[in-house]
Amino acid sequence: MSIVVTGATGALGRLVVDTLLTTVPAGEVVAVVRDKEKAAALAARGVELRIADYSRPETLAGAFRSGDRVLLISGSEVGRRVAQHAAVIDAAKAAGVAQLAYTGILGGPDADFTLADEHRATEQLILDSGLPYTFLRNGWYTENYTANLAPVLAHHAVVANAGDGRIASASRADYAAAAAAVLTGDGHLNTAYELSGDTAWSLAEYAALLSELTGEEIAYQNVPAAAHQEVLVGAGLPEGFAAILVDVDEAIGRGRLAGTSGDLARLIGRPTTPLAEAVRAALSAA
Repeated sequence: MSIVVTGATGALGRLVVDTLLTTVPAGEVVAVVRDKEKAAALAARGVELRIADYSRPETLAGAFRSGDRVLLISGSEVGRRVAQHAAVIDAAKAAGVAQLAYTGILGGPDADFTLADEHRATEQLILDSGLPYTFLRNGWYTENYTANLAPVLAHHAVVANAGDGRIASASRADYAAAAAAVLTGDGHLNTAYELSGDTAWSLAEYAALLSELTGEEIAYQNVPAAAHQEVLVGAGLPEGFAAILVDVDEAIGRGRLAGTSGDLARLIGRPTTPLAEAVRAALSAA
């Protein structure tokens, strides 16, 4: 039996592998990757590589073994993910894996925004497969904001259409630690976890925190959805993806990413990373 992480060279996947290697021998960890060269550092640490591509189902036939515990990290190609995930699920079922964990989105079947559509469909495919599952319904990553500080600081504004909605974000490392916990621990089969940060915050509070830490006046500009769409497209985002982000902001305004179930902190055995800590680290690295 191995612990298998798909998408292991991605931002989340690498952190999951790093976390696993703190407690699991490298010989028991498998990284499923598209590009062997990109995974060279993992191989150098003793991690087995299996080369496969979500978009090429024939490559997935050898990705899993009977008894494996598998983490399916959701694909990044919005609009293509249901078919991609279905190929992974089919391969996992054919191999007879012991657990299929999946990184979905906070709210699961109740999430009512566009970005959640493919996650809901994937969860249903996993349920229909009959595989023992663990649903890791990840909330918003703090990095969704801290990784895009440059334009905020340049324009002295946090621009969004989220109103007064609150966001219970957590760091990518927090979510990775949760994934590692359910892959190495017991009692997580056929369970769904609503994962989010311990404290929900508003974008006005985020702007105020940036002002405090930088010594500059950073304002929160709550704009209509159409205006935000124009800003994002003007910044170079494709129209379709910009529309998805605008729709997420609408969901934030409805409170869909504000839930604080405590599941994440319980799984990782510590408080989630505070927003201020994450922002300080991002400003130091900028």
